Amino acid sequence: MSGTEKKQAERRAYSRELPDAAALAQGIREGSRTALARAITLVESSRADHQEIAQKLLAELLPDTGKAVRLGLSGAPGVGKSTFTEAFGQFLTGEGHKVAVLAIDPSSARTGGSILGDKTRMELLARNPNAFIRPSPSGGTLGGVARRTREAMLLTEAAGYDVVIIETVGVGQSETAVADMVDMFVLLLSPGGGDELQGIKRGIMELADLIVVNKADGDLIPAARRAQIEYKTALHLMRPKNAAWTAHVLLASAIKGEGLAEVWKAVRDHHEALKGAGELDRQRKAQAKAWMWTEIREGLFAALKADERAERLIPGLEADVAEGRATPTAAARQLLRLVLNRGNGV
Repeated sequence: MSGTEKKQAERRAYSRELPDAAALAQGIREGSRTALARAITLVESSRADHQEIAQKLLAELLPDTGKAVRLGLSGAPGVGKSTFTEAFGQFLTGEGHKVAVLAIDPSSARTGGSILGDKTRMELLARNPNAFIRPSPSGGTLGGVARRTREAMLLTEAAGYDVVIIETVGVGQSETAVADMVDMFVLLLSPGGGDELQGIKRGIMELADLIVVNKADGDLIPAARRAQIEYKTALHLMRPKNAAWTAHVLLASAIKGEGLAEVWKAVRDHHEALKGAGELDRQRKAQAKAWMWTEIREGLFAALKADERAERLIPGLEADVAEGRATPTAAARQLLRLVLNRGNGV
């Protein structure tokens, strides 16, 4: 075999290793969990050839998306988020729904263990044939959270999951990214009442369409009821997030399975209220446009990092900015010109 023939054989072998977008799409439509898992791995890959196939796959499946209820769920560590997610997921599958849980941990690139810990704690739901649990790593940036999780959400919708829960770890900056990709943002709190309220950022409260006070059982019931009143009072002092919906505050006990039907009713009421007012369609269109601009920003940044000329310029520009010899705006524009003029051979 000649050198050319050997290279051609190697290329053919390499191409066989790459997933086929049409075959994956068919498998996903047929409800194959293996195909879905492989597709999500594909969209999370940073390889250029994988990304090319991933975008073909998403384009193929796009008509099959958009039919699910998209929920964002957040809460501080210790609030019982994994327990609630599992109990709520089990309740929903018992009602005939198919549930996908995408768990985000922006720190997972460093720790590696917390997402998998969430999945381990949801053992019952993980074994449920009508549920699908998937860690969704951020890739170290909030843009990574938005891009990969949005695409994973579309894939689960195409696979027939009619409720998609995007679960975040902690109460922090990633919540804003998640709230911008879901229909309803649910904030899970413990019966801490006023003490916990003082530690919650106003911005997180303003994101919430529904607040659920978890652990409302046993000796904590009186505290949970007091917390419910205090959270309701706090919400009244804030401007409503949407004219078609006023945020609710409900009680629940994930361990006892209590309050889950009321939570689901609130989710359905919210969905119908936004849909009836035309707000759901408007919100999703706005989110899609915001997603496009996020991709543009991430793409420009990636292009700059990959540009050898930018790599040579950056240390000097950073020094000029730090010493006051150049404005940050002027330095940024000089770098951006490298990318914008690349096609002109500059």
